[in-house]
Amino acid sequence: MMDPVCGMEVDEKSNYKTMYRGKMYYFCSSHCKSAFEKDPETYLKGGPKGMPHEHAGGSGESNREGHGDPGPHGLHGGHHGS
Repeated sequence: MMDPVCGMEVDEKSNYKTMYRGKMYYFCSSHCKSAFEKDPETYLKGGPKGMPHEHAGGSGESNREGHGDPGPHGLHGGHHGS
C-alpha cells in the first residue's frame, strides 16, 4: 500500500488509516493522515506529493526506518514512493 499523501510504502497494519468514500486509506504517520482528512480530493486527484514535511520532533533528516514505528519521527526527506 502507498500513503496517498507522501508516497511512502505502508502496511495494512498501520495505526494511521481512514475510510473515505467506502475505501480504506493507510498512512505512515498522523501528519499524513491529518493532511489527507483535511482535503482528500487533493491527494486523490493529484497523487502523492512526495514533498518533505515536518513530523513531531523533526530532525531535518530523512528517517525511512522510522516509518514502521507509529511514534514521532523526522522528515520524509523527498521520497517519491521508491
